[in-house]
Amino acid sequence: MEFLVRTENLLPHDTPEEIRDQLKKGERERAMELREAGILKRLWRVPGRNATVGLYEAEDPAALHDALTSLPMWKWMDITVEALATHPQER
Repeated sequence: MEFLVRTENLLPHDTPEEIRDQLKKGERERAMELREAGILKRLWRVPGRNATVGLYEAEDPAALHDALTSLPMWKWMDITVEALATHPQER
């Protein structure tokens, strides 16, 4: 199944810089692992916001949930997920 995933990073502004840097590094590393596994297909930044839009592919919603909660910053993310279905014109 494909999913459109919108995330907004809500990490508190007073988070120490060294913690922020560790989380960002871990986030990049985990995103690359998800790419290599074929789960994260595409990722876009939202200009002017600390947000992304991603195209994910997972076996089912539970597998997507597992992938998203494996991201180091997931506790500080507002996440919206839309399941996608193939349009008849795409067949």
